[in-house]
Formats: sequence, structure tokens, C-alpha cells
Amino acid sequence: MTDGATPPVVLTVAGTDSGGAAGIAADLTTFSDLGAHGASVVTAVTAQDTTSVRDIHRLPVAMVAAQIDAVLADLPVAAVKTGMLGSAEAVALVADRFSDQGLPVVVDPVLVATSGAVLGDDQLVRAYRRWLLPVATVVTPNLDEARVLTEVDGPPDVLARLLAETGPAVVLTGGVGSGSCTDWVALPGEDPVPLTHHAVVTGNDHGTGCTFSAALTVHLARRVPLISAVTRAATYTTAKLRLSQHWELGRGRGPIAHTRGEIA
Repeated sequence: MTDGATPPVVLTVAGTDSGGAAGIAADLTTFSDLGAHGASVVTAVTAQDTTSVRDIHRLPVAMVAAQIDAVLADLPVAAVKTGMLGSAEAVALVADRFSDQGLPVVVDPVLVATSGAVLGDDQLVRAYRRWLLPVATVVTPNLDEARVLTEVDGPPDVLARLLAETGPAVVLTGGVGSGSCTDWVALPGEDPVPLTHHAVVTGNDHGTGCTFSAALTVHLARRVPLISAVTRAATYTTAKLRLSQHWELGRGRGPIAHTRGEIA
């Protein structure tokens, strides 16, 4: 983007993270870092740190709707990313609002926190399957989330294929091997494709999934083709993991970097 040019508007519909590592904090900093203007709709407020999610306050669905409507009435949204939605009603609302907007919709199905906390019940999972996955452009689960959504304990390529059969493209993230990480990309009706990139060994990875899906959303807002957008988002996320690799923040799983590095 050239200086002074109007940036694309990218909307996140997600929860907060009081520790600043994940959720809306991760989304907005990633959008900004990649040259997009971030708009936000808060679905839930969490009390969490690097060790656990202590409490969750889910906003009334009417308030979530009011935020979405305010943004769409005023800003030229180019793409939408969802994170923690918190309730089946919120999932249905988001699906309804964005099913006919003609926008890329990236669904990060936040069902399990980095700390291991469960963030969604069976009703929420069913709502994803029934309403949101069929209208999503891309869904970006990790392996645990893919198993929850499919109710299958299988290998990642099989899970990616099963999820793609529900409608969206799928990027199943996080298969870490010796020095590398494999994401599986599946399009409806096609064989899943492995995309391998460098793995960063670090305990500072809280917010990695949010950061990846937020970066992917920015690239799709710019109409970058899916495979190229996934590759760019993975490269970006890897660079942020390297930056925070040796940080000492918090007593648990520290945050992925959302800074540009040292400032002279």
C-alpha cells in the first residue's frame, strides 16, 4: 500500500483477551501490521492470562448485532474474520449477517484455548456445523478443533477433507514435525494439499491461531489467491514466533509477538 492510500477495512468478530495475546488484540495488531484498517465486534470479554481462562462474559446477542450493523452501515468492509463467538445464537447471527455480503469470511473456530480451556459446548459446535461453516469462505481449525467439528479422531488430511465437504475451503493448521510444520489445505471436492513451512520451537505461542487467521483475512481482502494467501500468512506467523521465541512474559504459554521488533 502506498503512503496516503486508503487501506482495506478488515472486520474481526471475536472475544477479548485481557493478557493481550489472542482474540481481538491479536487480530487488530495483525491487521495494522499488514496495512489494513481493523474494525471490531466484541462477542465476549474474557479474564485470562498465559496460564488459563479465568472467566468469560458473553455479550447479549443484540449487542453483537448492533456492533455488526454499525460497522457495515458505515465502513467498506473488504473481509471478515471470526474468532471466539461464545454462543450458538452469536454463530447464527454472524452466519445470517454475512451470508449475502459477498465478502471473504474466514472462520477461526475458537473452541479450545492455548491453555487447554474449553470455550464452546456441544450446542455451539452444532451451530458452527449447521450455520457458519456452510457460508464461510475458509475455516482454519487446529487439529483438536477439527476433531471436535467432525467428531472423527483421524489424521489431519482426512479431517480437512471432511470439513471441506461442509462447504468452505479448509486450512487445518499445526502439524509439527522435526523442524517443520504442515498445514493441510482442502477445497470442496478436491484432494487436500500439504503446505510445509519452518517450525519455531517456543513456549511463546499464545495467539498463534488468531494471528495466522487474521493475516490470512488481510490477504484475502486484497484478493490474493487462497494458496498464496495461506503461504503468506504462514510466513508472517512464523516470523512473529521467531521474534517472541525467547521472550519472558507470563507464567504460562507466552504471547506470540505483535510488535515490529526493537525500536531504534
